[in-house]
Amino acid sequence: MDVSDFDFDLPDELIAQQPPPVRGGSRLLVLDRQSGATQRRQFQDLPSLVRRGDLLVVNDTRVFPARLLGQRVPGGGAAECFLVRPADAPDTWIALVHPGQRLREGARVTFQGARGAALNAEILGRHFHGRRTVRLWTDDGGPVREAIDAIGHVPLPPYIKRGDADSDRERYQTVYARERGSIAAPTAGLHFTPAILDALSAIGVERVAVTLHVGYGTFQPIRVARVEEHEMETEHYQVSGATAAALSKAKREGRRVVAVGTTTTRTLESLAFDADGNVQAGTGETALFIHPGHRFQLVSGLITNFHLPQSSLLMLVSAFAGRERVLAAYQEAIAHRYRFYSYGDAMFIA
Repeated sequence: MDVSDFDFDLPDELIAQQPPPVRGGSRLLVLDRQSGATQRRQFQDLPSLVRRGDLLVVNDTRVFPARLLGQRVPGGGAAECFLVRPADAPDTWIALVHPGQRLREGARVTFQGARGAALNAEILGRHFHGRRTVRLWTDDGGPVREAIDAIGHVPLPPYIKRGDADSDRERYQTVYARERGSIAAPTAGLHFTPAILDALSAIGVERVAVTLHVGYGTFQPIRVARVEEHEMETEHYQVSGATAAALSKAKREGRRVVAVGTTTTRTLESLAFDADGNVQAGTGETALFIHPGHRFQLVSGLITNFHLPQSSLLMLVSAFAGRERVLAAYQEAIAHRYRFYSYGDAMFIA
């Protein structure tokens, strides 16, 4: 299958630059993946669209402010360090840096926060695709993690053409975020409010969480012509015994498992089963690339945002509901001026 088969034209003005004025105030396009029928609703209508007994699975990862802005030492030229994932040694990271041609092994950068916090970086090694190994330390020997949280900027996606604001620290985070470790939000979860979650519980929808720390690979561009040749980067996940037991029970009883987002879907579809068909808990790494032809073993409902053309996320959604039906639903969304991408509107596919 060609990557170009997943292309579509999107007017720039439909790429959401801000979250909706009120969390939960997004629109919702409902797609029946069997018939292709659609409904145009509001996200707060979700409790009327699910079933008693559905198992809702969320990703409780927490975004940290991974974008550091500072100056090169010496010289004072502007420098940026985007923390991608922890490396093996304490306080070392795999990072993307800019300007890459000036930040070679031994180069140093300093980052200064508005509240007086300071953080230093040294480039230890160079890798493919512009990556660096970076060592971080503070002037006073204080915890590096606290300095990152004080100094760092929210890592908004590049299609949001503005700097991050203080409000993004709350809005680019789900209300159920718990486990710090992501450089991007599991954006389907941004629509949920405590009131919506309570309403779902009140009608008998069970909720459990998995953790997948969203890395740069989730959003990396596909650089091959054929879908099957693309490889995902690994991302770390964690599934508790309680979540595995709830998944096993729902599967035995024939109840729907509704995944909130593509990251939750990739986690669920990466899980192993024992000889009796029970889902196995555990911690691991997944590089699962879901594209048309994938046979879903757990997920039977999906809540997701609208994704980039020719992206692995669009291919995952197309694997779940069919490429033609998904692209037709996207055209309907465009015609009715739905908002796209991270801060945009949502789909419910079942």
